[in-house]
Order: sequence, then C-alpha cells, then structure tokens
Amino acid sequence: MKNPHVCTRCGSRAARWEGRCAGCGEWNTLVASTSRSAGASVSVTRLADVDVSGFALGPTGLGEFDRVLGGGLARGSSTLLFGEPGVGKSTLALMVLLGRCARGDRGLLVAAEESLAQVARRARRLGAVPAGLDVVALSDLAGAAEMVRARRPDVVVVDSLSAMSDANLTGTPGSVAQLRHGAERLSQAAREVASALVLVGHVTKDGDLAGPRALEHLVDTVVRIEGDRQGPLRILRAVKHRFGPTGEVGLLEMLGDGLVEMAEPVLRAGDATSGVVAGVTSDGARNLVVEVQALVVGSVGAPRRVAHQVSSQRLALLLAVLEARCGVVCSGSDVFVATAGGLPATDPGIDAALALAVASASLGVPVRRDVLALGEVGLAGELRAVPALERRVHEAARRGAATILVPTEGDVEAPEGAQLVRVGTLGEAIAALTSQNSALLVH
Repeated sequence: MKNPHVCTRCGSRAARWEGRCAGCGEWNTLVASTSRSAGASVSVTRLADVDVSGFALGPTGLGEFDRVLGGGLARGSSTLLFGEPGVGKSTLALMVLLGRCARGDRGLLVAAEESLAQVARRARRLGAVPAGLDVVALSDLAGAAEMVRARRPDVVVVDSLSAMSDANLTGTPGSVAQLRHGAERLSQAAREVASALVLVGHVTKDGDLAGPRALEHLVDTVVRIEGDRQGPLRILRAVKHRFGPTGEVGLLEMLGDGLVEMAEPVLRAGDATSGVVAGVTSDGARNLVVEVQALVVGSVGAPRRVAHQVSSQRLALLLAVLEARCGVVCSGSDVFVATAGGLPATDPGIDAALALAVASASLGVPVRRDVLALGEVGLAGELRAVPALERRVHEAARRGAATILVPTEGDVEAPEGAQLVRVGTLGEAIAALTSQNSALLVH
C-alpha cells in the first residue's frame, strides 16, 4: 500500500483515510504515516547464493547475556530488552555497549529518559568508558532514526522505546501507536546501516511487556530480565530469538559496580546442619544445582507453610506424602523452605531434594554437603525419573556431588568421581538417610 494511514489508538493501517478505524472502531484516529514506501523493482535471488556472513554474532563481553543470545548480537538485528522498574535494564544495556566498544566497535546510546550527566555517572561506575561510545539525549523518533543512518554505529541502544515519540502521530509517548511505529522505524534504520539495535522496554503492572503484542513480532529478539530488586540475583530469558534457540538462561548478580556473572554453587564434603539437601532444577536448556534449605519448628496456633523460590503447591503435596507414606509428621509444625542464593526451583525434579530436606529437618539428621537428590515424588510415595536425568547427574558431578540419589527407574550411569544411590520410593530414600551406616550421613 502507498502512503498508508495508521491508527493512533491501535496501530492498524488503512490504504486511505477513513473517518472510522476498522481495527478499533474509533473515529478520526487515522493519520498519514511517514514510513518509506518500497521500490517498484524487486530482485529475486537463489536461496543457496544468499550471503549470510553479515549475520555473524558479535559477542558483547558479558558471558551470560551472550549465552542467552547464542553468542552475541547480529549486525542489523533488533533486540527488545524489558523488565520491571529498577531491575537493571539500563545498566545491562549500557554494559552491552561498553563491552562492544571495548572491542573496537562504535556505539551510540540514545538516552530518552535520562540526562547526559546521569548516563555518564552510571557508565563511569561500571568501568572505563571507551572512546568509541557516543551518547545523545533525544526523544524525537525521527531524529533518532536519521542519526542512526547518518552515524552508522555498530551497536545502538535506545533507552527507552516508551519515551520516544513521533510528532506526526497523535498520542503520548508510550501509547500503542507510538510504540509500534517507533519499533518499526528504528528497526528499519538499523537494518539499513547494519547496526545491532537494542531497545529498552517497560512492563505493565501485571509484569507483561508494555505495548501491543505485535511489538514482539517487529523485532528479532525479545529478552526479559527478572529479579527481586531487594536481592542481587538477575535472570535473563530469551522469550523470542530468530538467530537461535530460546531455552538458555543467564544468571547475573547486581553489585555496586554493575552486573557480573553469578558463580554457581560448588558442593563440598563437610559438616552440615539438618534440613539442607542439594538438587538440580532444569530451567529451559540449563540445569542448575541448587541447595534446598528447610526449617521445621513447633507451631504456636495454626501451622504455617512458607515457601520461597519453591512451589508452595509442591511443598503442600510433599508434606502430605511424607506424613501418609513415610511417617514423617509435620502437621503440627511450622515449615519454612527456601533455596540458597534465591535461585528459583519450581521444577518437579527438585521434589526429592525438597522432601529430604524437610525430613532431615524434622528428624534432626544432618546430611553431607556433597550429597544430591534427584527425582519427582508421586502421591503414592514413588520416586520417578525426570527429563534430562543423565544431564542432571553429570551437572551434579561437575559441581562436586560425590553421592547422587536417583530413582531406580532412571537409566543412567554413574559419572566419574560420583556414586549413585538408587531408590524406588521416598520412604527408601529416608531410610537411606537415617541409616547409621548410610553414605549420605555426616560421620
């Protein structure tokens, strides 16, 4: 369509001006778009002859971010980074720029929400500022797009898309039409000059990406950064990625000098208190060793069940199984369960570690720190194999587990340096835990 009109309310397009938008039904909301029309001539190329060297992924120097992206940012690509306020979006985007510019690339930061002084203070707190990084305080969409075309930087960060606006469209910055038009225009400019574009986006009060759902389809990659603002842990997830899989998860810690890669726990033999058992949770394509901690104390009044970073529903189910099938009674006690370091562990594969941690706390039996338990617990008390059991076992051994408790139905061999203890039920696992000659106990 030549010179399409765009609805300022819903972003729908029309071939000509009409009094009423066919998309949302609003009156007098269609305005002429300034987007460029395609040329009349179209060339056809054999797919086998297409040069893909321009889409090589360039690492940013931030290993966990590159892991999520499958290696880094591609030239001409557009990445949407979003998360809750204060979680570290601007810091992460700036670190990506600093990392690329430190490798000799030219970067441009379009600061639409902060002053140049604010951006400079944050950058200097993160480390040395490379000479190839430029910054401009600008919220005009047309000016930003033309600046990208004129300067042709290797990497561009727009912080944030919600603060950018086009004077040719009605509506305030952050409206549906402005967000959609802004993503289209900036992505087009980045593709024309082969710049890697990173757009910082906001979230709604429900934690979803602010703007129309079509916004996700206008970019190549959508990355979400999650985390509790009161704690240091930050989790990166690729919701969409055209250049690779979306199963990878990145772990970062927010420190005084920026985001750093999180050191995963290493299990070591030694004394331990009761109620601590390690497990492996699967998050996407990544297996993470987590330490589950449980505390069982006498209750005053109605018993409480507090679960932090583990499923409260799974905890309630396991408490019922422990009492009905294993004789471990916690119905009159307060039960508190959490993971060390704040790592989320909602995968059913953490059931065995969670149940044994509660049993250990209730019975007062300490477990060696290099012992790890794997398996899902059923209502009959049976221990079931979980997906990717072999990969979990090898990850546990790599992280220092010397003894790994696994379901008998799991077809897995013991890795080098680790011993497998096979059990069929949760009751058998607790019996192995409480046996005086058990290899799981602290001697």
